[in-house]
Amino acid sequence: MDKTLLLKAEVREQKGSKSAAKIRKQGLIPAIVYGHKKDSVSISLLEHDLVEGLKRGTKVVNIQLGENKETAIIKDVQYDYLGKDILHVDLMRVDVSEKVKVSVRLELKGTAKGAEDGGIIESQVSQIEVECMVTDIPSSIPVSVKELGVGDSLHSRDIKLPEGVKLVSDPDQLIAACNVVQEVKTTEELETEAPTAPEVITERKPKEGEEAEAGEEKKE
Repeated sequence: MDKTLLLKAEVREQKGSKSAAKIRKQGLIPAIVYGHKKDSVSISLLEHDLVEGLKRGTKVVNIQLGENKETAIIKDVQYDYLGKDILHVDLMRVDVSEKVKVSVRLELKGTAKGAEDGGIIESQVSQIEVECMVTDIPSSIPVSVKELGVGDSLHSRDIKLPEGVKLVSDPDQLIAACNVVQEVKTTEELETEAPTAPEVITERKPKEGEEAEAGEEKKE
């Protein structure tokens, strides 16, 4: 586990979306701390410190609230619809001597051998849920894709986890696959390749004068 991140916090007295939007304009992130049979507390955190911690894959943080300090894990991060700006963070109090369930980011490593045959790696999920001691939470889990040929895939059960870390996610969950991407053709190309309908030859319908002459010939 990386060094625990210290986050200074302030109690949020006002609630609601308008208040949260105002806080975010000040460079702060609305958050809530809960768990361990204590009351939930609405707080605000410095956006810069939180974002830097998330970039490093930090999971365990120390919340400094006045004179009090509590250890918590980042349980959930809510982003805007673009997946860019953080809207809210859920922090769950923990004890460093207990086991917890937490989602950990996956890092796909290497070049698949199927790349020589035109295959590319398609990632299906970016993280898995594991259980371990708070002090053993990994910042990320490396996953090698080197041995994947075209048509091969990796599932949660195939991931080599660090010592002391147990898989919680569905073992059959698809992580990544090596597939050949079909070439996308333009409308013009599709029209060119489309089979041409055979020409249907029909008997020409005689004009009105021709019909009369044909009738006289039959009488004769």
